[in-house]
Amino acid sequence: MADKKGKTIIIVAAVILATILAIFLINATNKAKKGGRGGKPGKGMWGGAGDTVTSVKTVVAEKTTLHDYILTNGDVETQSSIEVFPSIGGKVVQTLVSLGSQVKAGDVIAYVDPSEPGSYYAKSPVTAPISGSIISTPMKSGQTVSTSSVITKIGDIANLQITAYVPERYIGDIRLGLKAEVTFEAYAGVLFTATVVRISPVVDAATRTKEIVLHFDQKDDRLNAGMFAKVKLYTVDYEGQIAIQQDALVNSNDKYYLYVTTDGETVQKREVSLGKNVASYYQILSGVNEGEKVVVEGMLTLADGGKIKDITNGATSVLESKPENMENPPEGAPKDAPKKGGKPQ
Repeated sequence: MADKKGKTIIIVAAVILATILAIFLINATNKAKKGGRGGKPGKGMWGGAGDTVTSVKTVVAEKTTLHDYILTNGDVETQSSIEVFPSIGGKVVQTLVSLGSQVKAGDVIAYVDPSEPGSYYAKSPVTAPISGSIISTPMKSGQTVSTSSVITKIGDIANLQITAYVPERYIGDIRLGLKAEVTFEAYAGVLFTATVVRISPVVDAATRTKEIVLHFDQKDDRLNAGMFAKVKLYTVDYEGQIAIQQDALVNSNDKYYLYVTTDGETVQKREVSLGKNVASYYQILSGVNEGEKVVVEGMLTLADGGKIKDITNGATSVLESKPENMENPPEGAPKDAPKKGGKPQ
């Protein structure tokens, strides 16, 4: 009996030892797979916080010309037109023209019957005082007219103009001879050019605008009286200016900064003085020199002295990446000295 108990104890002890040994071997194997403690990260893209390299895009600061402009709308009209009135009141009994008809001076365009009940008069002809095209026919046959009623309107559709209106706050920039680019929804992507030839001497008290008239620089059969025009009126050229896109500016405590790299590996955070704002670009009065590279993408995570990797492709200068407002305006656009502009919003 004692031998059986002894054997049982030995077996149990052996099982326990075997279990402990198995656990020890498993742990040792796992540690071997994981390896020992690694060293500190090295320098480079994945190095410590102080060695972080930020991918950025840059442009070279170069002197260019900013073309300031005003956007407004207008209507295409004939340069010369005249309203035609009857010489006597009565009923329009016949019209001989329609919209777009060509007439010569002296042509009969309508007849008016001045007869009243119980009396009879000869029909009175209404004649065209000038040659041109019928551009309006407000009166139709059967309508009663007086000597102050407009029978029709005649205009010279070969020579067209644009009548537009400029807000009061911009009238200081308006003068005769300004050049404009004109676009129409009917001709997407097509630019027409025009010149300011007349400026109203007064501001409309109701709309707070001033009327201007522009003549097209070239005749074009695609243009028609009555069309709605979008007018881009060039007002001032700012020549020889360093200009940087607004998105590159960093605002801190009401001051504005740009990140500049002189070695292609690190950046300097520089305070800049801003001048004129034209569309999405700002004139840089001080803080950046011509020929220096300015960060225009990736600057949000940068700090003064931070390391960078320049991944710029394609355009590498302001001149190559210039927006619409920096393209050449129509020939003869005005030139003037720079004026101080506002700050980015």
